[in-house]
Amino acid sequence: MVCYDRTTQPQTAVVDTHLHFRPFGGAPVPFDEVMGYLRETGVRFVNIYGIGQMLPVDSDCTYYLDCPGTPVVPTLKNDFANAASLLTSPPPGIHATLAMTFPDLSRPETILPAIELLDREYPGMFRWMGEVNLVKQALFGNAHRAVPRETIAEWAPFMEVLRERGIPIAIHSDLGSDDEPMKYLPLMHEVLSHYPDNKIVWMHMGLSLELKTLSAEDHVALLSEMLDEHPNLLLDITWRIIDDNYFSREENQPLYVDFLNRYSNRILPGTDFLASSNKDFEVYREELEVTSRILAFLDDEAFRNIALGENYFRLLGLEYGAPRVCGAG
Repeated sequence: MVCYDRTTQPQTAVVDTHLHFRPFGGAPVPFDEVMGYLRETGVRFVNIYGIGQMLPVDSDCTYYLDCPGTPVVPTLKNDFANAASLLTSPPPGIHATLAMTFPDLSRPETILPAIELLDREYPGMFRWMGEVNLVKQALFGNAHRAVPRETIAEWAPFMEVLRERGIPIAIHSDLGSDDEPMKYLPLMHEVLSHYPDNKIVWMHMGLSLELKTLSAEDHVALLSEMLDEHPNLLLDITWRIIDDNYFSREENQPLYVDFLNRYSNRILPGTDFLASSNKDFEVYREELEVTSRILAFLDDEAFRNIALGENYFRLLGLEYGAPRVCGAG
């Protein structure tokens, strides 16, 4: 196998595990165009997310933060649209994994019937679940609320299906805010204690725009403890707010580099790009570069696991292997 030379080849990730091909509202960037962005930047593996929570069809908004008070409601629409696009226009040179983004975790009784519907319409095509919201403070102005803690036990039927099929579930669950940094941490603890055998991906390492002042020491200590305790937990390091507010700070970077090196087999990369019609290739290219910046500082083993996709291949049981890094033992 030809090795990957980090001195001459890009230090950006070749897998984007978190890319929203559909927006909250309005027109998306065309499916084939987004696939072109991936080829142009060297991304060869992608999770096709929709947006499970959409603005009403009669709303002229395209982004929920621009229209506070307008409900953002879970729906199957984007999952159907993505599946149809993938069937009619399979992307040459790109391995794509379809994600179910529809679930309303506060109404678990609705999830199994919808999985069964997707099974009938698109058998065997959906191999991922998420991004689904346990608590997303940014959506509080659009009628979203944190899932009640007692509701999590009611997820058992659909979590069993995911477990049997080896399908990961990627959960957006904010830790808290600057005023109350750990307010919502008990929700993620509840999920992990109820479903220890499910493959669970914690989006954005629990961070958000509402939590920008958490100390890196406290954050790393918490995540280390949780990864040690829950062997099926992985972390998603997507979304540029993580680099903007945590990774790129001079005093933080060594702590996070050490953390990512130590837990390199538990980390997934990606952009969290949202393919709304007001975005283009330059936006995607920048978001890939920003979300990949930290990867350049990792050791070769961590770079192979995270940036070159070894963790992703192993998680999904794909018949791919990341190349060896040149000069690595």
